[in-house]
Amino acid sequence: MHYSHPILAREGWPFIGGIILISALTWLFAGFWWSLPLWLVAIFVIQFFRDPPRQVPQDPLAVLSPADGRIVAIERAQDPYAQREALKISVFMNVFNVHSNRAPVTGTVQAVNYFPGKFFNADLDKASLENERNAVIIQSGGRTVTAVQVAGLIARRVLCYVKPGDTLQRGQRFGFIRFGSRVDVYLPLDTMPRVSIGDKVYATSTALAAFAADTPA
Repeated sequence: MHYSHPILAREGWPFIGGIILISALTWLFAGFWWSLPLWLVAIFVIQFFRDPPRQVPQDPLAVLSPADGRIVAIERAQDPYAQREALKISVFMNVFNVHSNRAPVTGTVQAVNYFPGKFFNADLDKASLENERNAVIIQSGGRTVTAVQVAGLIARRVLCYVKPGDTLQRGQRFGFIRFGSRVDVYLPLDTMPRVSIGDKVYATSTALAAFAADTPA
């Protein structure tokens, strides 16, 4: 699902408009100093919902980061959504990161599965399987890639805009998670990581890993 980048994510427009209106009315009727805390909240909300355009790397074998944040896991794990052993790379997003989610690869959406759950801190490993989450399984050139949007301690809404049969292009926006969360990416076992634990990554512009050239899985 394509849409032009308006700098601020459309998911944030009601929040931004609402807090600006409340701040302005408070300033008008109670004075600036009473409205100042509300203006600070408005600044936070605006920065949270920023949604800048990103350049897509040219390497066709690169698996792109689906989110801004910090790498918290690189490990062999069971992909419970595609039922396979996989390389799992997890990106943790704090409240100061961009929360727009972008497709890590070009491919066709095979399945989209939503799971209600809890709201543990998304930095914890158990969040991957116990928190509210939405799994998007993508078939990309014979390879299976699973991108899982995971809600966090503060996040209370996972938004996904694709359905089975849709075609995604690398870097294309497919969803959003409000207020702190993580995205897990499950890849074929022969995929080579290009990041390390603790690295800061940026949606679309950072390559998380690279597919092996001749062994789709």
